[in-house]
Amino acid sequence: MSDTAEISAPSGKRAAAKAANRKAILDAAKLVFARIGYEATSIRDIIRETALASGTFYNYFKSKEEVFEAIANDSIVRFRPMLQKVREEAKDFESYLYAAYAAYFHFLANENDGAIAQGTPHMALIGVRVDTPEMKTISNEIRSDLEIVLDKVGLGHIDADYLTSAAIGIAREMGDRMLLRRPIDPDAAASFASQLVLSGVKALAK
Repeated sequence: MSDTAEISAPSGKRAAAKAANRKAILDAAKLVFARIGYEATSIRDIIRETALASGTFYNYFKSKEEVFEAIANDSIVRFRPMLQKVREEAKDFESYLYAAYAAYFHFLANENDGAIAQGTPHMALIGVRVDTPEMKTISNEIRSDLEIVLDKVGLGHIDADYLTSAAIGIAREMGDRMLLRRPIDPDAAASFASQLVLSGVKALAK
């Protein structure tokens, strides 16, 4: 075995262990936030949900706020390629709206699978926060998408800023409500949300 291999093997194990510990903390936090709500959750609650020592937590995060932000940012990183796929495959404004909402609502349902399986009351857990740089990037991408589509259909006069805010606001509010309903139906939510926005755009076009 080469000297390089001898050095890199332990290093690789340490990196894997760090990644596993970080994931354990985030997974535990998701369940605890869902079970008792973000405000009521303490760091101790999160640690108790893992098999880690309390000191290990502070090697990765300083507060529950950092944990929540990490969960939100990780979610955005994984959701962004889905939105990119929607952008590439959409044929018109209506198909873009429906596919974007469907992608988000299905993603939200999958993100909360563990909490839903436990029947926890705080289902409106990890959507997409609006105050992170990652989310601002997505908002700008959506705004750009809407501007392009509106221009193509002769509706460039519609305020893309307001439309983007309305579309994202509907996604957040409906996503929270969808997670509380049984059965959870992301497709029905996507249909309702896209038709709501589309009808508003059509009214503004008159």
